[in-house]
Amino acid sequence: MYSWQVVRLVAGVFIMGSLAMGIPGSILFVSEWWLAFTAFVGLNLAQSAVTRWCLMETIMRKLGFPAGA
Repeated sequence: MYSWQVVRLVAGVFIMGSLAMGIPGSILFVSEWWLAFTAFVGLNLAQSAVTRWCLMETIMRKLGFPAGA
């Protein structure tokens, strides 16, 4: 997998997990404050689209994932 694919996979898992733990009707509900983490991930995705730089992608490249096209 390329670094940009891993970033999107991790973001999707983070969003789905934080929604599961932040929505009161979920069986995994912990606290509504998990929705703040969902917002944080969404803001980081928007920031990376505007600035064309993503810290997570930089980390993935240092871990050895290729940059991709």
